[in-house]
Amino acid sequence: MRLSAPTKAPLLHFVDIYGQPVDVGKSGRRTLLCFFRDAACPFCNFRIYELTNRHAALQALGLDIVAVFTSTPEAVQRFVARKPRPFSVIADPTSRAHETYGIERSLWRKLKGIVTRAPTLVRGLRIVGLAGLNTTNLMPADFLIDEHGNIAEAYYGGDAGDRIPLERVELFLERGLVRRASRDLAEPAAQS
Repeated sequence: MRLSAPTKAPLLHFVDIYGQPVDVGKSGRRTLLCFFRDAACPFCNFRIYELTNRHAALQALGLDIVAVFTSTPEAVQRFVARKPRPFSVIADPTSRAHETYGIERSLWRKLKGIVTRAPTLVRGLRIVGLAGLNTTNLMPADFLIDEHGNIAEAYYGGDAGDRIPLERVELFLERGLVRRASRDLAEPAAQS
């Protein structure tokens, strides 16, 4: 079942592929929680490439990124983490987290992504090779979780390569910065 905003984000407790504990849904920091198919998925690897390149700017705005794959830790290491990633990468081979967040399956939408996003598919295949042609039918999904542990936006992909636009992630971060600045300005006035 799909989750929607605004609602409390289900709590997830992981150990990432680097051996670090990762908690999702707790209060504290803003988070982009990304659900991916197999570690060999070309669309998934291209998105990891994009997130890696934009990570410094997004982190400077106060965003944590957590990427969750349905693959084994060994497969995630082989395809995704062969280059160190500056954010948490999780192996979820039982799909427990995927089920908790209502990630959907669709052969039709997978095929739609292959046909309509051929340039992205080709770029992703350059990263993972032909192993990327044999992936599951799980659809992508992204969740923006605010500093209070609430889902601010739930984005379920319409096809295998459909992800939340990074511009929407930046708007989410900017809204948080504006609210924080307004609150900081109001506090000294209230103390006077």
